Amino acid sequence: MTGGRQEAFALGDHEVAPGTQADIGLPITTMATGFSSQLAVRVLHGAKPGPTIFVSGAIHGDEIMGTAIIQRLANILSPEVLSGTVMLVPVANIFGFLSHTRYLPDRRDLNRSFPGTATGSLAGQVAHVLFSEIVSRADLGIDFHTAAVHRYNLPQIRIAAGNKRLVELAMAFGAPVIIESPLRDGSLRALAQDQGVDMLLMEAGEALRFDRFSIEAGVSGTLRVMAHMGMIEEDDGLTEVGVPARSNKTQWVRSPRGGVTHRMRKSGDAVKQGELLAAVAGLFGEDPLEIVSPTDGIIIGHATLPVVHQGDALFHIARVDHPERVGARIESLAEAIFASEPEGFAETLLDEDEVL
Repeated sequence: MTGGRQEAFALGDHEVAPGTQADIGLPITTMATGFSSQLAVRVLHGAKPGPTIFVSGAIHGDEIMGTAIIQRLANILSPEVLSGTVMLVPVANIFGFLSHTRYLPDRRDLNRSFPGTATGSLAGQVAHVLFSEIVSRADLGIDFHTAAVHRYNLPQIRIAAGNKRLVELAMAFGAPVIIESPLRDGSLRALAQDQGVDMLLMEAGEALRFDRFSIEAGVSGTLRVMAHMGMIEEDDGLTEVGVPARSNKTQWVRSPRGGVTHRMRKSGDAVKQGELLAAVAGLFGEDPLEIVSPTDGIIIGHATLPVVHQGDALFHIARVDHPERVGARIESLAEAIFASEPEGFAETLLDEDEVL
């Protein structure tokens, strides 16, 4: 970029002219078949100068919510009216994505494998390409995650503590809750911070599932951040979200026994200390034990599978000020999103023989 004039954006062996977009495959490694695997990236290079950001999904292969969010963004964003550059990575862990699993074939966690090396393990090679080609070239990253299988996370933004710019961007994103969470060694966020790249991490939804609330929160939040950064024009059509709640303390509530649970509360609910969350009983419903909230706060995650072992995590609660206000705001946001659902959107149910 020279004298305010936008130049071509180079990625791999490709150059993307200002005001255009291109789908690029970055070589990762050679598979057992002898063929090469690639990291799929869509580059939208704006007609005008501006920041460079990346948006990534499925670093854990079964966390496909980010893929759906990025598909929506790919259909909304236009390089002709964009200031700056956006790199969309719908599936960072293509190997886990194809096998519907969190990890890679070498059984490693990609989000504990950064920075990786070009000659290392499979996870290390993926991490090396993702960081060296995408992350290191950005001013900001937005990375989408979900809860594990049989768990659901309320849409929430997680940021590194003590970063005023990230607080500002997280507030602009507008997820119901912002959590200042510690960075883990080998994670993308930790490496990005070491290299001076700010990152917003969104947790939303459940592994191997799509839900409209999470997708809408991710799409509209990303657009708000881009508008805040001057990359796109403000959009009056975005759902009003109010001021997100902030928390730097969360707590897990675990099952006191094995058995079958009956849940009375879910993600997004405001709870008070001592309030009933669920009950767990034996196979015949015998000896039920009540599970109560240990604190005032907002439920930011819950188990969706009723069958539990003793010690299984059932609820994740964030301590926030005025949880009842936060709960009301989340309910209003959900109502606004689902009120915009077009008529006839629900899919037709098939008989079992039709599914087969």
